[in-house]
Amino acid sequence: MNRALLKTYYSVPHWDIPEGYLCPPIPGRADYVHHVADLLAGARGEAVRILDVGTGANCIYPIIGHAEYGWRFVGSDVDPVALESAKRIVESNPSLSGAVELRLQSSSEKILEGVVRDGESFDAVMCNPPFHASREEAEESGRRKRENLGVPAKRNFGGQGGELWFPGGEAAFVTNMIRESAERKSCARWFTTLISKKENIPMIEKALKKAGATERRVIGMEQGQKKSRLVAWCFRSGALLSLASSA
Repeated sequence: MNRALLKTYYSVPHWDIPEGYLCPPIPGRADYVHHVADLLAGARGEAVRILDVGTGANCIYPIIGHAEYGWRFVGSDVDPVALESAKRIVESNPSLSGAVELRLQSSSEKILEGVVRDGESFDAVMCNPPFHASREEAEESGRRKRENLGVPAKRNFGGQGGELWFPGGEAAFVTNMIRESAERKSCARWFTTLISKKENIPMIEKALKKAGATERRVIGMEQGQKKSRLVAWCFRSGALLSLASSA
């Protein structure tokens, strides 16, 4: 299904991922990209640079963002196998030529540090963080999905450890990201991330306030039965504090 969608709508005829890696739902990923475009007032073209934290083996945000808006991307990941897969996707599709640079994050505890270079800046940072706090939590989530869909127990929804879990879950990951963004305020106009669990929003809002973010937004996203949130923040000097929540 993904291959058909990417070929039909995004001019990417060659797309594949290693077995066991996360296979993303295209509509939800496209929704995120379009919300980021709204934050950037619809800015288009190669002058717009986006950092995709955890680009994964599927390289999905660079594919959609470049096809829809002509943006250039830097994609980071802690997994060399995932980066090699993303590299093959980029090299196999002429439409992505020159549009995507891939960088290895050498520390599983760092997000921006070690990836963003001195003096480098982006128009936006995107991130789909590991949602779960442990392997056990991720496996339980997969079990519930199988039961809800009525599929066999052996069915694999995909995803490696770094894609699915992080100590403390998405709340801890995003809190770390907020802290690092406060240390590198000028490296991006907007920092953004997906949040799966609504109950994590108050903690994240508190962390953003403590970090001194001058503008904060929480945007509800919904595709079919899937509900999530996009959290965006920035450190623009003199910006009005605005918290718009539709989650």
